[in-house]
Amino acid sequence: MQNAHQSALTAKHMKLDQQISSEAQRPLPDQMLIAQLKKEKLRLKEELGR
Repeated sequence: MQNAHQSALTAKHMKLDQQISSEAQRPLPDQMLIAQLKKEKLRLKEELGR
């Protein structure tokens, strides 16, 4: 059960990484959105570390 949970968290982490990357590539990136996505990504990373 734990592995499925970790896999889901890893998938979300990778998706957030892609969203941050694509937002940063836009001509006028939304810095607030990027900051929000990075916070969520960090939270997931901390949860994965447990």
